[in-house]
Amino acid sequence: MDALSCSFLSTFPTQSSTTAPKLKSLTISSVRIEDRPTTQTPPRTTPPQPKHTAKTTTPPPSYSSPPPTKPNPTTLPAAIFNLFDDFINTFVDPPIRPSVDPKHVLTGNFAPITELPPTECDVIHGSLPSCLDGAYIRNGPNPQYLPRGPYHLFEGDGMLHSVRVSQGRAVLCSRYVKTYKYTVERDAGFPLLPNVFSGFNGLTASATRGALSAARVASGMYNLANGIGNANTSLAFFGGKLYALGETDLPYAVRLTADGDVETVGRDDFDGKLFMSMTAHPKVDPDTGEAFAFRYGPVPPFLTYFRFDPAGAKQKDVPVFSMTSPSLLHDFAITKKYAVFADNQIGMKPMELIGGGSPVGLDASKVSRVGIIPKYAADDSEMRWFEVPGFNIMHAVNAWDEDDAVVMVAPNILSAEHTLERMELVHALIEKVMIDLKTGIVTRQPISTRNLDFAVINPAYQGKKNRFVYAAVGDPMPKISGVVKLDVSGCEHKESIVASRMYGEDCFGGEPFFVAREPGNPEAEEDDGYLVSYVHDEKTGESRFLVMDAMSSELDIVAAVKLPRRVPYGFHGLFVRESDLNKL
Repeated sequence: MDALSCSFLSTFPTQSSTTAPKLKSLTISSVRIEDRPTTQTPPRTTPPQPKHTAKTTTPPPSYSSPPPTKPNPTTLPAAIFNLFDDFINTFVDPPIRPSVDPKHVLTGNFAPITELPPTECDVIHGSLPSCLDGAYIRNGPNPQYLPRGPYHLFEGDGMLHSVRVSQGRAVLCSRYVKTYKYTVERDAGFPLLPNVFSGFNGLTASATRGALSAARVASGMYNLANGIGNANTSLAFFGGKLYALGETDLPYAVRLTADGDVETVGRDDFDGKLFMSMTAHPKVDPDTGEAFAFRYGPVPPFLTYFRFDPAGAKQKDVPVFSMTSPSLLHDFAITKKYAVFADNQIGMKPMELIGGGSPVGLDASKVSRVGIIPKYAADDSEMRWFEVPGFNIMHAVNAWDEDDAVVMVAPNILSAEHTLERMELVHALIEKVMIDLKTGIVTRQPISTRNLDFAVINPAYQGKKNRFVYAAVGDPMPKISGVVKLDVSGCEHKESIVASRMYGEDCFGGEPFFVAREPGNPEAEEDDGYLVSYVHDEKTGESRFLVMDAMSSELDIVAAVKLPRRVPYGFHGLFVRESDLNKL
């Protein structure tokens, strides 16, 4: 490994920069305090020019975010509801457990930040490859208000962090996804709905928060018909549109402007054909341009499968009634012939509320299954289920057809009972599972003993047999200390890591994303491209955008971009090429 891991990046000289403005403490509300610059916000950039002279330096990180506009005056009913909300959060269901205590969850680089308009960045090492002509955008939770009650890491308003690259220059922009929930709560000046993952633990907490939410809805403060989602999980590009996604709501269309700003276009119901919600992990067939997706829920049908044609038109729903209990179906996979679902032991257990437990948890008596249905099925009559004991996944890496079998690669969560409560105790073991459709025999092969998740492939190999996987290293999860490259082509039970890049002491990143060097070249090698990711140095408080050579044995850093301020840890992202951005 060379000396370009995160700990050493600060030794590279930077170009000239202006002095950061001094900061003063400004009280925003009784809910939070925010450090805000006394001068104006960082300047917007203009479209790339051959040369530039001034750039901003990194200001101290801010740890909460005030409403971007002045909230409306609080009415008497709203004030009464807020008092009741404070009573629930203080006496009925205070955030006692560390997994839902915002003082514990929102620390360090998990803390929220304010929006950042397009701001130019310094390339402090190497040069940005010419094929990186577009934008890397990553989604993640960033609550606009510091929570007054329980808060889980999976919650919070979605914020998109975009690095737009053109002619070797980079521009960073961080913007909230302007969901209906975000906008209404911004205008109100306080949260209106409880958090989904953490707000309904126990019957009393659920009843009181449910009653409070119903009162706010009845008073006209919130319209449930407009959705409750945060769009904080991932992004997808299909049908000529770019979407910010969260599985509790419909997709939100977003776009990038010419100067690198991120704008929310609006909530998309696909001409009234999509309702309730959609997975945050749709799969796009690289050959046909079709997108495949699903939704899941606590009432039958627990799983509904559907697809979008290449133009983005939604096709009819296929309810899957053979799924007999609700599971936490976060992700799935496709092949050229099939869609593949994992019915795992992590499910919805509403009866646990009576005993004061969480409505989502592990069902130890359940046997995990994998369901396989033809991609173009008209109904669920052809869905087949295969028992795969102990196979509990949150993410799928890829799947493909192989003779009379279906092969799936995915991180299997060991000690799945800790998935929501104690993520630092979770170990994700990547497995290759082969299901023989003729005999029903299931064969499982561990790919690596390392704690790996947030794994990606060359997008051109989605649904096809691939060789290489790029996975994030948990240290432990949810912090990510590096990225590894795995060769999944073998059949031997041995360690499959063939390259790695660790970020260095106190440096942590996120999910990598693969960008092909020649995306239109069918003769190109599968790993001929680059891995991109945000990396944060917890010692200096600085964040970087790293570009790594995916073909090299140590995933060599070919470019490092110093960002004008920190980018919090988040979830999933993607790279959108300039030609596609221009269509938005």
